[in-house]
Amino acid sequence: MRIRYYISVLAVMLLCFAAPAQDISKKQKEKDKLEKEIEFLNRKLGENEKKSRNALNDLSLVRRKVTARRQLVKKSEEEINDLNQKIDAKQAAIGSLQEELRSMGNSYSSLVRTTYKLRDEHLWFMYILTSDDFPQATRRYGYMKRLSAQMNNQATQMLEVRDSLNKEKEEIEGLMTEAQKLKDKRQKDLNSLRKDEKASAAIVNKLKKDKNTYQKQLANKQKQVEALNRQIQKMISNAGKKTSTAVDVKLASEFAANKGKLPWPVSGSVVEQFGQHNHPVYTRVKMPFNNGVTIAVQPGTRAKAVFNGVVQQIVVMPGYNQCVLVQHGNYFTFYCKLKSVAVKTGQKVTTGQVVGTVDTIGGETQMHFQIWKDSVPQNPENWLR
Repeated sequence: MRIRYYISVLAVMLLCFAAPAQDISKKQKEKDKLEKEIEFLNRKLGENEKKSRNALNDLSLVRRKVTARRQLVKKSEEEINDLNQKIDAKQAAIGSLQEELRSMGNSYSSLVRTTYKLRDEHLWFMYILTSDDFPQATRRYGYMKRLSAQMNNQATQMLEVRDSLNKEKEEIEGLMTEAQKLKDKRQKDLNSLRKDEKASAAIVNKLKKDKNTYQKQLANKQKQVEALNRQIQKMISNAGKKTSTAVDVKLASEFAANKGKLPWPVSGSVVEQFGQHNHPVYTRVKMPFNNGVTIAVQPGTRAKAVFNGVVQQIVVMPGYNQCVLVQHGNYFTFYCKLKSVAVKTGQKVTTGQVVGTVDTIGGETQMHFQIWKDSVPQNPENWLR
C-alpha cells in the first residue's frame, strides 16, 4: 500500500510541474527571439560604422540592444527560478523515498527475524501440529503462508522504491547541470549588457560634445515629420470624402477584428516607437510626435501589405523617399522610406503582397509604418502580432 501511495504522490508532483515545464519552453522561445534581435542589431551597428554618420540613430540601436539584453537576462533568471523549484521538488521526493525505504527496511528486517526463528522445516511442522484444534492449525498454516508472501512482496517493493530513488537522483543531477549552464549564460549576457551600456554612454558623450550639429539635425527632422503628417492628413481626408460602400464597411470591420493579429510589414527591430518622446540625450527637448513606428531592417528588405485593401496614393516626401497609402475601409496603412514601389494607385492588394523595397537613406535602412483610423493615428504595435 505504501509504494502505491508514494507513486501517487510522485504522479501529482509531476502534474504540478507540467505547467512550469511548458512555461520554460515558452521562455526559451522568447529568449531565442531576443537573441536573434540582438544579433540583428549588432549587424546593423556594424553596417552603420561603415555608412551612417547619424550618432542619434546609433544610440537608438544600442539602447534597443540594451533593452533586449536586459529582457534576455530577466528571462534567464525566471528560467533558473523555475528549475530551482523543480530541483526543490525533486529533493523533497528523494527525501520521502529515502524515508519510505528506511521504514520498509525496518519492516523487512522484522520479517527476516521472524522467518529465521522458523527456518527449520521441522519447527514449521511442529508449530502447526501443536495447535489445540483444527481451526487453530488452519490459522497457523495461513499465517506461515502470509508471512512468506509478505516477505517476497516487501522485497519487491523495496527494489521498486530503490529504482525510483535512483531515477530521481539522476533527474536532479540533470536539472542541476542545466541550471548551472543557464547561470553561466546569464553571466555572459550580463557582461555583454555592461559593454552595451558603456557603448550607449559613449555615444551620449559624443552627442553632447557636438550639440549644435545634432540640434540642426533635430530641427530638420521636425520639418520632415510635420510635412509628412500634413501630407498624410490631406491624403486621408481626400480618401474619406468618397462614399463608403458596403464593401468598405465590411473591409473596415474585418481590419478591426484583426487588431493584434496583423502581420508585420517587415522583419526587423523597432528603433522609434509611437507617440511623444523626449530627446534621448537632451531630455528636456521633445522629439517630433511619432504617428507610427520606425523599423530597422536589412538592405533589400521588401515591405508587405498587412491587410487586404486598395492603394490610394503614392507620394515622395523629403527624408522618407517613396510612400504608399493603402485604404482598408475607414482604416489606412502607410508604408514609407521605400526605394522602389511594386504597386500602382487604385490597385487592390492582399495581405502579404509586396508594396515596395525599403531604401537605404544616409546609410540607414529603415522603414516607417503608420496605421490610421479615419483621421486618428493608431499605435501600430497594438495592431501587429
